[in-house]
Amino acid sequence: MLTALLETTSSTDQMSSWLMILAQLLSILLVVVVMYFILIRPQRKREKETQKMRNSIQVGDEVTTSGGIVGRVVSLREDTVVIETGSDRSKIRIKRWAIQSNETLHDDQA
Repeated sequence: MLTALLETTSSTDQMSSWLMILAQLLSILLVVVVMYFILIRPQRKREKETQKMRNSIQVGDEVTTSGGIVGRVVSLREDTVVIETGSDRSKIRIKRWAIQSNETLHDDQA
């Protein structure tokens, strides 16, 4: 009788330990899911919008680089852009990824 009682207690202890492990795993999974929706998803959305903006740049647009240089686009190539800055019309060739914002509004953006 005593051994049957001890076996029942032992199986109950094993069951409760498995439930505790499962609860901890579910709480970790919940944290990962919340972090995805709070941090990762909005960042990817911003990256897509920025890439779309960089791909839609046209000659004549006024752009600002990540270094703070403001200029008007003179020519476009596959991965570089030539901008004209200042009153002396100096030209600078920059990479497309360095463009931070496009100050010119187009019909499709309004």
